[in-house]
Amino acid sequence: MRQRFEQQTTLGIIPISEVKFPLRSRDELPPVLKALQYIFVTPEVNEKIFLLLEEQVCKGKMKTGRKGMDLWHILVLAVVRHTLDTNWDRLEHVANNDRLVRKILGIFGEGFGGDEMEFSYQTIVDNVSLIDEDLLHKVNAMVVEHGQKLLKKKEDEALRLKTDSYALQTNVHFPTDLNLLWDSLRKGLDMVTKLTAVTNLEGWRKIKFIRKRTKSLFRKTSQQVFRGKNEKQKKQTVQAYLEAANLLHQRFTEIVLYPLEIRAGTNVQKVIKLIESLEMYMHYVKKQMILVERRLIKGEKIESTEKIYSVFEEHTEWINKGKLNPSVELGHLLLITTDQHQFIVDYKVMEKEKDAAQVKPLTERIQKLYLDEKIYSHSFDKAFYSGENYATLKQSNIENIVLPKKGKLTQEEKQRETDKTFKALRNAHSAVESNINMLEHHGLNRCADKGLFGYKRYVGLSVLAYNLHLLGNFILAQERKKEEKRKKQRECYWKAA
Repeated sequence: MRQRFEQQTTLGIIPISEVKFPLRSRDELPPVLKALQYIFVTPEVNEKIFLLLEEQVCKGKMKTGRKGMDLWHILVLAVVRHTLDTNWDRLEHVANNDRLVRKILGIFGEGFGGDEMEFSYQTIVDNVSLIDEDLLHKVNAMVVEHGQKLLKKKEDEALRLKTDSYALQTNVHFPTDLNLLWDSLRKGLDMVTKLTAVTNLEGWRKIKFIRKRTKSLFRKTSQQVFRGKNEKQKKQTVQAYLEAANLLHQRFTEIVLYPLEIRAGTNVQKVIKLIESLEMYMHYVKKQMILVERRLIKGEKIESTEKIYSVFEEHTEWINKGKLNPSVELGHLLLITTDQHQFIVDYKVMEKEKDAAQVKPLTERIQKLYLDEKIYSHSFDKAFYSGENYATLKQSNIENIVLPKKGKLTQEEKQRETDKTFKALRNAHSAVESNINMLEHHGLNRCADKGLFGYKRYVGLSVLAYNLHLLGNFILAQERKKEEKRKKQRECYWKAA
């Protein structure tokens, strides 16, 4: 059964509460680890977060069996990965070799044979993946709540919110109809290769040659389509590529339709999964063949709703925000709202949604989250404007609404947007761009995880790492001030002596 965390009382193990941090390090990891230490040693925060982790990770599990990874270790390693914007391999190295990380994990011992625990690659991947989006929303809300309490200069200080969105890319290559068809074919051939190893499947002795020939045909077709000038020759090359793809699709269909004899000692479930994957890639092959024929042979224009942009990350969207470079991005729009302390108080992955559609649900979430608190201002850019959105914001308890209008202004709107307070808050809105830049350095430039579930979890963990970074920076700044104060007192003492 998993436990929250029980630090061994082995001689030489350093308690988490006694871990010392470099006060002048410019690296991004020490502030985040300092914030994690604050969470661990603050009973109120510690209890709430561990309750959430138990509910998510331990729910429905029996209280018997071997001991799994501690909940504290799962949280720390998940945050460290996104703090460093790194991959699982480096995370394994850091977890087993970085002294400061191991001290915060509560497993670092100085001598006496205390430092023995190690984490394997697969253990880290499997356990960190147990955290989901809903849990991260709740943990982030708690971190922000306590961070705001520490940073507020006055008890009744009102919130100053800023909202913007940017494109978070999925880990895919630039799509064309031709290379998506090739992706589908090669993955289908991968499944066939695996099936030949565990079943009596015959007739694929030359599969390496088939793969090489199909790839060569794909490359030749791409060069002809994008560089060639002879339209007739283009269509002939595309037709040859489609015929080869159709032949492979027919052979894949025969595998799926006719039962295979499974070899002795083979896991039946493994074979079923391989056939299901083959069926999925067959579907993509058929779809892309139709699109290639319609666009390149018949000259039709394909609507965006009929397209997919990756056979590996089907949820990927084509995003055109009207920017010069890059003009197009592949992924999802990520909506973030920050306060005057730069904490991200709200975030959302937008699925086939635009900025203007987010104002009403965002306002409802903010009102629910800060029911008893004053909101001095909430600023947006022009992409969020609509008459309905402005009316929604006017009905809320926000004192100053900064929502610039697109197009020509009426006399009343011109007067509102030239107001001194409006202009000052609109100028201050650009700070959200630096928050986005910092967020990208915590992993949210391109998502490395797979699937929409992994994408949303990746966003939540990066936002948590970002908020902990801010909290840790503040705590370390306070400690630096205390250290300088003690230094001055010592200097005064020695001068007096």
